[in-house]
Amino acid sequence: MSTPNGFPQHSRVCLTRSVEGGAVQDLQAKKAGKAAKKEAGGDGAPPKIGTPISETLKLLPEELKANMKIRSITPRPPRKPRLERAASLDEKSWRKWRRFRTSQESLTDPNETSSSNGSLQEASPSPPTKGRASPCNPCCQQDSLHSSPDALEASPGGKSRGGTSDLGKRASEISSAFGGLLRGKGGKPRLSQIMPARPLPPPVELNVASHSLRTANRIDSDCLDYRHYSQHKFGRVSSSLSDSRLQGNGTLYDNCSTDSMKSTFSVLTPIRAKDVRSRSYLEGSLLASGALMGAEELSRYFPDRNMGIFVATWNMQGQKELPVNLDDFLLPTDPDFAQDMYVIGVQEGCPDRREWEIRLQETLGPHYVLLHSAAHGVLYMSVFIRRDLIWFCSEVEYATVTTRIVSQIKTKGALGISFTFFGTSFLFITSHFTSGDSKVNERKLDYNKTIQALTLPKNVPDTNPYRSSSSDVTTRFDEVFWFGDFNFRLNKDRETVDSILNQHPDTDVSKLLLYDQLTSEMSRGSIFKGFQEADIHFRPSYKFDIGKDSYDSTSKQRTPSYTDLVVFRSRYKDDIQAVKYSSCPVIRTSDHRPVFALFRVKVRPGRDNIPLAAGLFDRDLYLIGIRRRATRELLKRREQKDQRSSSICSIS
Repeated sequence: MSTPNGFPQHSRVCLTRSVEGGAVQDLQAKKAGKAAKKEAGGDGAPPKIGTPISETLKLLPEELKANMKIRSITPRPPRKPRLERAASLDEKSWRKWRRFRTSQESLTDPNETSSSNGSLQEASPSPPTKGRASPCNPCCQQDSLHSSPDALEASPGGKSRGGTSDLGKRASEISSAFGGLLRGKGGKPRLSQIMPARPLPPPVELNVASHSLRTANRIDSDCLDYRHYSQHKFGRVSSSLSDSRLQGNGTLYDNCSTDSMKSTFSVLTPIRAKDVRSRSYLEGSLLASGALMGAEELSRYFPDRNMGIFVATWNMQGQKELPVNLDDFLLPTDPDFAQDMYVIGVQEGCPDRREWEIRLQETLGPHYVLLHSAAHGVLYMSVFIRRDLIWFCSEVEYATVTTRIVSQIKTKGALGISFTFFGTSFLFITSHFTSGDSKVNERKLDYNKTIQALTLPKNVPDTNPYRSSSSDVTTRFDEVFWFGDFNFRLNKDRETVDSILNQHPDTDVSKLLLYDQLTSEMSRGSIFKGFQEADIHFRPSYKFDIGKDSYDSTSKQRTPSYTDLVVFRSRYKDDIQAVKYSSCPVIRTSDHRPVFALFRVKVRPGRDNIPLAAGLFDRDLYLIGIRRRATRELLKRREQKDQRSSSICSIS
């Protein structure tokens, strides 16, 4: 049975246009031409406006049929949902192509397939089935109908606008344009790229971190390919642990961690397992890759090969009372940063040496540890170093010399501590020479006995034995610092010295140094051969009234003098540069003022075949000092809180 348009009455087939991307597009007509008869009655009544598209398409003319391909389609079950959901064509059509955000990975995935509801078909058509064609899903037809409501237009009088050939051409053009929109390269369905409504923000600069932080986390040259290795090995793991969390929290971040080659899972410098296997910390050469004392490790911590050293001396006069605060002494405000190493020598030290060391640890804080301390009678010396540098120190050795005739009396003499840091050997000596205004020769004898009798080094090898002398201990080390109460005086009476001090400011003491015994002896080369002293710009450190800023007011009227000094020498020229040389006038518990010096010292790479300290330090002292520091801070906060709460507002 056929209709007047020539279509079979009961053949319900779906008309689809072959699209390279597999898209199915139905054509809609708001009003059909002169009506065909109803399927059941065949009375010739025109179809209603709400007639389904499947019924309307059966009435299309032969010309449109010639331009369309008729094939049967077997419904497919929906595909399994992907982890990254891609919106279907129907959903995008229903939203009328409004802007949406999608990941770049979803847009560029070469394996992207059609949506799960089957609205997009594969590029290759399905083989037709024998016999009667299978009907299409009505829901699919209705969705396709709504996706292009203006595909066909009908005249209000029921006649088609134009001929049937025009209707077929219009349908073909619409289908071709709509299918081309979805076609991408290689015949795969592609969506047009969505451009942002507003311009993207400028990229974050890579120099957010400071230069010192990037230097501290510099990577080994052995691991320069670690960035590519980590990206290939860990892939999305690294981004999920770092970048994605920062983006989710809206936190400002950059790629400084990647640029400085930090580990994927921590801020520490990464070390690959194969590098750990190949490294040996017991053997090594000067420039060997991976040597603990080698050039790479040295450049990691000291890019300019220079470290800061604080050296101080103080004659405590045997006082039991310690200063309340040592910050002005150990942490002067002039330099912006603390030093890498602190060496403090004491003459006539307090009776409780352990308490003195605890106070030093409490003042320096948790960033420093006590590498070694030694004593010779009332001569004390303590060496503190930054805790992250303790692994690069050799074993610490010390020796003592007594300059008294009776060796049991250990108030005068010398104490030396030596060790190697990377490839640079250090010797620190604190001394207390013979006192007395006129006993210059006795002090020179004390010096000569010290350099001959101080037996250092012992087990740690000399870094340059060809430039060493068996008769002078100071020639057996790269860098030597000698400090203490040398007891050299000013060869002038008290009145003259007082007048010079009153006439000139504190920084101009050049006239006083003209009468200094040590300056005169060093210029003649009779003592401290090869040593230097930084320029003095502070007042004499001896002798003060205890608790006051005035010089000796007793009946003896001792002449103010520069008895407490710091001198230095080096095997290599310009290895030691004095940065600051001063005294600490705020500490008044002794008749001597503490004297300190800040140095910038060149460090060289070394070998791993020396006896290492292996991170050894005084752990008990560290814990006690940190505990006291925390307790002091809590007490200070409590006092401030009580002071604010106890304030009284009086109304007059």
